[in-house]
Amino acid sequence: MPVAPYLRLPPTDRVLSSRTGWTRAHWEVTADRMLDALVPYATPGLAQYRLPGRSSWSGIVCDGLEGFARSFLLAAFRIAGAGGAVEPALIERYAAGLAAGTDPDSGESWPRITDCSQQMVEAASIAVALHETRPWIWDRLDTGVRERVAEWFSGFVGGRTWDNNWRLFQVVSEQFLASVGAPYNRTDIESGLDRIEDWYVGDGWYTDGDGQNFDYYIGWAMHLYPLLWSRIAGPDDGGRTAVYRQRLSRFLEDYPHFFGADGAPVHQGRSLAYRFAALAPVWMGALADCTPLAPGLTRRLASGTMRHFAERGVPDERGLLTLGWYDTFLPSTQPYSGPASPYWASKGFLGLLLPADHPVWTAREVPLPIEEGDRYTALPAPGWLLHGTRHDGIVRLVNHGSDHKPPFDPDAALTDGEEDPHYARLAYSTATAPESAPHAAARGIDNHLALLAPDGTPSRRGRIHRSHCAGRTAGSWYAAELPGDDREYRIGTTSVLHGPWEIRVHEVEAPAGATVREGGHPVAHALPPVGASGPGWSMARTAEGLSSAVVALHGWDGAPGTGPGAAEVARDVESNAYGPHSATPCLRLDRHPGGRSIQVSLVALSRDTLHPEVLREAVSVRITAGEASVVLTFLDGTTVEVGTDAGRAEGAEAGRA
Repeated sequence: MPVAPYLRLPPTDRVLSSRTGWTRAHWEVTADRMLDALVPYATPGLAQYRLPGRSSWSGIVCDGLEGFARSFLLAAFRIAGAGGAVEPALIERYAAGLAAGTDPDSGESWPRITDCSQQMVEAASIAVALHETRPWIWDRLDTGVRERVAEWFSGFVGGRTWDNNWRLFQVVSEQFLASVGAPYNRTDIESGLDRIEDWYVGDGWYTDGDGQNFDYYIGWAMHLYPLLWSRIAGPDDGGRTAVYRQRLSRFLEDYPHFFGADGAPVHQGRSLAYRFAALAPVWMGALADCTPLAPGLTRRLASGTMRHFAERGVPDERGLLTLGWYDTFLPSTQPYSGPASPYWASKGFLGLLLPADHPVWTAREVPLPIEEGDRYTALPAPGWLLHGTRHDGIVRLVNHGSDHKPPFDPDAALTDGEEDPHYARLAYSTATAPESAPHAAARGIDNHLALLAPDGTPSRRGRIHRSHCAGRTAGSWYAAELPGDDREYRIGTTSVLHGPWEIRVHEVEAPAGATVREGGHPVAHALPPVGASGPGWSMARTAEGLSSAVVALHGWDGAPGTGPGAAEVARDVESNAYGPHSATPCLRLDRHPGGRSIQVSLVALSRDTLHPEVLREAVSVRITAGEASVVLTFLDGTTVEVGTDAGRAEGAEAGRA
């Protein structure tokens, strides 16, 4: 799509911004449109914005507070970035909302901040916005209003938050109280900052709370709030700021590899309705003067992503952000998501705090990594492989680490209940989304190797147990369970990247009679994708030419005592954030004989025309003696040997001998 359908934007500048055409003026116009669109939904005193859409589990009043707080963050970046030179009405709206929201007699006052309440999340946005706009809003508020605001924030003092990124909401809010001379608890701040040290896992990565919780919250929360805190704390930071800057710098070295040439971020994790909030760490790197990215790359990445959404109707015709990705799509949201929740996307406008003459706004754009060549990036901290291909601009994420499960308990069941399709899948990409509607997620087809019970119930990839992640390979296993069967069956997978392909080597334990099924990437569109299948291959293709294929390389064609292999295209409707019609290519092996088997498949996602019937010629598979390893040989002569559990066990026995 060449233009943003619902925005009247300035002319593009193809000299300064040869890749995107966007300048600072485009960002300002987009911010102004989003802010103006909220006015019809304001309560009379402007303390709440009650937007249309599904309510959250917190109720309409808290949802209204969310509308104020998150849009105030956007307004703050716009006001402060312009040095206060904005329409006076914008400043007046939020000043009036602060007065009414903290007045118990206004009829639209905000709920008190209590332990683990949603108000804690929103208060942090208000605290940041008040700090950044202090000369234009806080310093001009009546003394009584300032006292009421501080008293409302006092609900944090000595309070309890959820033990994850929420700890940082308390840190930022109480530091704001300290900055305005209001009562606060220094221990709350220090303990919150100390707690995130437990979650730092290296190479710039945190986990969001205990466990393997890796997603965009690492960027738009775990890296963002510590450095927002340091902006409020100033020199009284106890030396922490230098550490946070170094960690963010390391994180940003790899972060551009998460974005496709069209600006799309990899579609993985929760709260995806925040969309371009994924840009927050990129802007913060420049704001905190710790980015390893060239100024022209910072703007290329940020403007490319903002333009990507604008060209696909975000914000919508009303100027609003909906609960979804492009259009409204509730299965990609969570119960805590209300109609104003998407306005955490305001964090994506953090770059407006940088002055207009800053190099990120004045330097010429430079290409993204994927625009310069194919890229392979191993991220051992989250257990991910990234591979991007220049010719079609797609980035694919191979997941062998993030499962959003509680911390490992050796005495607990390994499966830990239900899986989340935004974490449990083997792969994600910038061009596809997982099948996340409940009816489709229950089928568990896309990017998953499952055992099927006789009634068709699939095993779930719950806790991910890592084995390795380096170079172009990564591996993990999960414990499969089937209804009526008390045993757990080990399903191990090693992913090998080569060109645009992922080769999956599966080691499958299964009960006799079970069906083994594997799905590739789901593709979705407004029109039904075309599907095709043949002996040992299956493919789906959208009207725009995005193709997904899965090809059997070994172990899918049946063996003595098993049923025949099969290939098919699984279709669904209203199950995918990328379009109402979706299709997933998959392979199936019926009547597993029981015990252990090896299945090898090639998974492809491309905007090229795919010929899956010949893709099996691209790689040959050899199983070594005793099934100790699987040797993959590609047409270019590259050879990769993948060790198996049998081989490792044999090595262990030899070592004992």
